[in-house]
Amino acid sequence: MAKKTISRRQFLRKAAAGSIGVVGFPYFVPPSALGKADSVAPSRRIVMGCIGVGGQGTGNMRGFMGRKQVRVVAVSDPNGKNQNRARDIVNKKYGNQDCAAYNDFRELLAREDINAVSIGTPDHWHAIPAIVAAKAGKDIYCEKPLSLTIAEARAMVNAARRYGRVFQTGSQQRSGRYFRFACELVRNGYIGEVKTVTVNIGGPSGPCKLPAEPKPDYFDWDMWLGQAPWRPFNGLFHGGGWRAFRDYAGGGMTDWGAHHFDIAQWGLGMDDSGPVEIIPPDGKNYKVLTYKYANGVTMTRDKANGVLFTGTKGKVEVNRGYLRTWPDSLKDVQIGANEIHLYESRDHKGDFLECVRTRQRPICDVEIGCRSVTVCHLGNIAYQLERPLRWDPENERFINDEQVNRMLSRPMRSPWRL
Repeated sequence: MAKKTISRRQFLRKAAAGSIGVVGFPYFVPPSALGKADSVAPSRRIVMGCIGVGGQGTGNMRGFMGRKQVRVVAVSDPNGKNQNRARDIVNKKYGNQDCAAYNDFRELLAREDINAVSIGTPDHWHAIPAIVAAKAGKDIYCEKPLSLTIAEARAMVNAARRYGRVFQTGSQQRSGRYFRFACELVRNGYIGEVKTVTVNIGGPSGPCKLPAEPKPDYFDWDMWLGQAPWRPFNGLFHGGGWRAFRDYAGGGMTDWGAHHFDIAQWGLGMDDSGPVEIIPPDGKNYKVLTYKYANGVTMTRDKANGVLFTGTKGKVEVNRGYLRTWPDSLKDVQIGANEIHLYESRDHKGDFLECVRTRQRPICDVEIGCRSVTVCHLGNIAYQLERPLRWDPENERFINDEQVNRMLSRPMRSPWRL
């Protein structure tokens, strides 16, 4: 049978018309991608593409390439240097020249040989590629924080559910032994009734006022901006400097918040819910950002080594490579067979790959990522408005506050849309 082809212009015209989904043209899979180069059978091969291959994205790509059951065959990035470097890493790993490199992630997602993707783009470029990937029948590993807005996060959940996709949020602390054990101590009542949670993270993002600088020829600036408002190029966007600016990210609130608020939610048993009131610091009664839950627990953004749970009978504090309990004996507790045992994963990427095979939901499923990043976004909105907010976690709306409900989403620069 002759190989069918489609031009880039034809593909982008279809995508712009909203017809991108499981596209109807085949790509040939090189024999090396089907397991003939090692002992993994073709039926167990996971063929991956990597969208966004800067520092974190390349790290994730290398992590997946280290698994025998994975074959990376394509990369995408609007930064030509990132794109070429990642392509060369893949080709060197496999000893061939088969890796394709794209500016436009939609071309990567149009390939029928790819059945899973890793998304390591800046935060404002998580939602659209993930939703398009779900429509195209790809399973998804997406870096944290899950989204730029609350509405984007819910749209990502809806797409994953509608198209039956496995979706792992890259909040890898869920796969850490200390974090799981700390949350099991809390969930099983070893510190008594939980009263407060203290989370130590960075602050919110703000407006961007960087001056215009000459744009390198290898950088597709329009594609990098995507849905964000147009602004001139600045070299700070080469690295992670974009994280400080509201158009692209939520600052430290969503960066480390997507990790530590996630553990707080896990320990409180709030993976399908969230706080009901958010109060920014007012210099009087509230010195720090404060969240209140319907069960009476108060969570604050304040000083701690990671996440500190305080109960009526004790405390547990946890961070990467760190666990402390009060009393000290709690750290030696053995969780009983009939007590609450949380989902155990010791390998975040491995858990995703296993769930691709079994079709089960992974340890940090998209719904969990949605709820955790929502906590971050709620805090940022409270900071921005400088007033208390009341939140309905079931309906994901602010209560009797249509002005602030408009902040659940943001306008997107044409032609991008959810």
